Amino acid sequence: MTKVDVGERIPSQVLEDVRWGLAQSQKQLPSKYFYDTRGSELFEEITELPEYYLTRAETGLLRHAVAGWVEDLGPASLVELGAGSAKKTRLLLDAMAVRGEVGTYAPVDIAGGFLRDAAVSLGADYPWLTIELQIKDITTELDFAKALPGNVLFALLGSTLGNFDGDVAIDLLRNVRSAMRAEDRFLLGADLRPGPGKSIQRLEAAYNDDQGITAQFNLNILRAINREVGTDFDLDGFAHRAFFDEDEGRIEMHLVAKAGQVVVIPEMGPVRIDEGESIRTELSCKYDRSGLTALLRSAGLDVEEWREDSKGFYAVARAAPV
Repeated sequence: MTKVDVGERIPSQVLEDVRWGLAQSQKQLPSKYFYDTRGSELFEEITELPEYYLTRAETGLLRHAVAGWVEDLGPASLVELGAGSAKKTRLLLDAMAVRGEVGTYAPVDIAGGFLRDAAVSLGADYPWLTIELQIKDITTELDFAKALPGNVLFALLGSTLGNFDGDVAIDLLRNVRSAMRAEDRFLLGADLRPGPGKSIQRLEAAYNDDQGITAQFNLNILRAINREVGTDFDLDGFAHRAFFDEDEGRIEMHLVAKAGQVVVIPEMGPVRIDEGESIRTELSCKYDRSGLTALLRSAGLDVEEWREDSKGFYAVARAAPV
């Protein structure tokens, strides 16, 4: 059974975000607008690329840890933030199925069409599962979770937390914490900072693949915004750029203007973008154990278990409310 909480993105809100972002000294666009249906499809392609180690590393860690974690918690419900196609979700649902409980799955994602397709597939493969779609920004409150049955496992996988910097990341984690009861748990995937086994070059390659899929994904944010709010960005006038900022500890993804252009923004007027000027489209913060533990504690969560892959590329943490 599938229920839908419709919270599709509203054009007026998209336009407000675009106007605000382009008025900043470093022009920027919220990365959540990557994820229309085409953007979500491109991201799924990215996860299969040889350069993009994150998905493979996380999946390997989950395969080894999830069964034990689900056995410990005994969740009847799963809330997944930024669910996407829900591929890794199946590892969690399979572990829940072993316990023989009828469960509830509540995926939260802004890409409504993509999420509905994933729900249809999951519903066919897990007929015992009640699916309650939450089509909304994952940074919004998770009040619906209070009504879910049994213990709840919250999951934020794919290093999605890294897309939110500073106070925004803490606020997101606090939203999760406020929705949790004492018996609930939080599963978090995190990409690790460069170190002895992980060079900056290896990290940057994950965002600059040879096939150019990430470049297409980056440009798709302009296509989506043009369609949704009537801007006229010239996609051919921008080039993809992604790099690691060592001081900030994060990947930054930008669209760099190949030549000067003027973009018409409804209710704002024309915006000049000079040759070589960039629009920042994504941050992807990288962590170490101490930094991520401190971030979780600032939101009222404590790490119960931490697992890294053998190369020190990626980690999965299980946290409890305090």
